[in-house]
Amino acid sequence: MAGEPFIAPIGVMLASPVTIWIVAAVFAVVAGAALVIAGLSLTGAAAPAMRRELRLRLLSWCWLLPLMFGPVLAGRVWTIAAVTALGLLCFREYARATGLFRDWVIIGAVLLGVLAVNFAALDHWYGFFVALWPLTVGVIAIASIPVDRPAGYIQRTALGVFGYMLFGAGLAHLGYMANDPGYRPILLMLMATVALSDVAAFTFGKLIGGPKLLPATSPNKSVAGALGALATTTAVVAFLAAAVFQGTNMDKPHWLVCFGLIVGIAAQAGDLMLSSIKRDIGIKDMGVTLPGHGGVLDRFNSLLLVAPAAFHFIGYFVGFGLQQPTRLITGG
Repeated sequence: MAGEPFIAPIGVMLASPVTIWIVAAVFAVVAGAALVIAGLSLTGAAAPAMRRELRLRLLSWCWLLPLMFGPVLAGRVWTIAAVTALGLLCFREYARATGLFRDWVIIGAVLLGVLAVNFAALDHWYGFFVALWPLTVGVIAIASIPVDRPAGYIQRTALGVFGYMLFGAGLAHLGYMANDPGYRPILLMLMATVALSDVAAFTFGKLIGGPKLLPATSPNKSVAGALGALATTTAVVAFLAAAVFQGTNMDKPHWLVCFGLIVGIAAQAGDLMLSSIKRDIGIKDMGVTLPGHGGVLDRFNSLLLVAPAAFHFIGYFVGFGLQQPTRLITGG
């Protein structure tokens, strides 16, 4: 993909017009939300509990957005470092919630896998990146055997493999995208539209109501909210992707809409997947790090499935960093 230099200096990090559009639009939406919430507070148009929840969510976004967008704008290394930290934080919450934290052997194997796959992304070594999936699963499967404790082996191994799949191999696809010179608008688009999907589901659900989508899994989600979020996300992703991938093999209306559907479906599936985990273990949130949102994993669950799905769809048509140097650290 044509774009900025491989490791772009700060002075040209906003060279892509789409990058500027996305950043400006997101901060404009946050500013607009602040005005709406202020209006609700002044007029008393919403219940106090609702106003408080909206204020908490807005305050969380005010410091979440710089943390999300800052590393992407700062450069490739910062982006991969941020994805690594996100994966480790999410796995920490997951391990505590599921009880896996008690098994330090499995924990150690998963942590090594998370660090290794993100190192492969930093090294721009695709062969190692894809090989780590089966290799790490194998390490997790045999890690606790020498402990000679077969009781609970299937459960702890399955929890470890599932954790690595989501927070290691899955999320690391975001970091690997940074090996392409034009990665910034792609990552910003994915992060912004995943957040938009959540907001649209909440808005359409409140405005329209109607039957619940999966009442046992996520009681607050409605069919109207899910369809409204899917339509909104698909349209916005297709519109932005048309500018990002202009002139490439992906720049066809049907492929752009298909890409939008993939992002929209994967975003909601990731959210419902985490809801299933929480209902299974009987908790409301995975943590309390983000006021109004719960834990880090509660906020970023949608990216878990969006990251690999978007990576491989884009990779089929365009690829990532195909003309850039590889094995930057190992020097193969």
